[in-house]
Amino acid sequence: MDKQCVLITGATGLIGKEIVRQCHDKGIIVHYLTTSKSKLNNTENYKGFYWDPTHGEIDHECFVGVDTVINLVGASISKRWTKSYKKEIIESRTKTAELLQHAIRYNDYKIKHIISASAIGIYPSSLTNYYDEDFTAVSPTFLGKVVQEWETAVDGFKSLGCKVAKIRIGLVLAKDGGALPELVKPIRWGAGAPFGSGEQWQSWIHVEDLAGIFLHVFDNGLEGIYNGVAPNAVTNKELTELTANVLQKPLILPNISKFVMKLVLGEMHILLFESQRVSCQKIENTGYNFQFANLRPALEDLLL
Repeated sequence: MDKQCVLITGATGLIGKEIVRQCHDKGIIVHYLTTSKSKLNNTENYKGFYWDPTHGEIDHECFVGVDTVINLVGASISKRWTKSYKKEIIESRTKTAELLQHAIRYNDYKIKHIISASAIGIYPSSLTNYYDEDFTAVSPTFLGKVVQEWETAVDGFKSLGCKVAKIRIGLVLAKDGGALPELVKPIRWGAGAPFGSGEQWQSWIHVEDLAGIFLHVFDNGLEGIYNGVAPNAVTNKELTELTANVLQKPLILPNISKFVMKLVLGEMHILLFESQRVSCQKIENTGYNFQFANLRPALEDLLL
């Protein structure tokens, strides 16, 4: 039997690297697209292909032997949101989807399944709501707009006869990137504190579980929207206190005000103050079992 082969966009990022690792553990060959020629590898199970979405260029060899695309590409939202960078955040998600669709349509590549990253930022900020995938109102923030345009672009794959799955990702916890090292830094120095009231919900997920969900969706041919979050959301206060507790550091400073963070970060300060309590019941109902359902074991795994 031929080995399975997937095409991944964004394979060299935080989530992509873990998905590649888990693919290789299962004997799945990975083709990946990169805009950086210095990141092109060519080994038996990990082959890089160049693309330049801004100029509509793509190496069509990337599609050979592939029937599933895992789409993770997108400029980081953790850089200051200037007007030009906001445009880049959106276009890095929408134009890449359009380029892939164009290539598949006009060359009649037999792609059956698209599994795309999305984000829980689409849900409006709320201290009381508990969001599942059927909730339709969209956050009025810039993040809500990004996710809405991103998901609409990804839905374009349906017109090619592809099954489309979208994973709405929460706060990803990982050892060497993402939010956790930034959260840990001030706590290690004894300068950690919750943001604002600390009551805002943080729907988090361990990076191994997030990659596990992508592979579960792939293995089972699932389509539709799934929340990529762990079962037990915490408040920002609980997240801060538990991290300090695991690191055995005291928390002595007062909470950090929204006003101060707005001065420091500008509009992207909402990343710290938005509150989304999100359900993962739908993915669990398909048979996915979380390795890290609770925050303490996840933090102990990543920090100790």
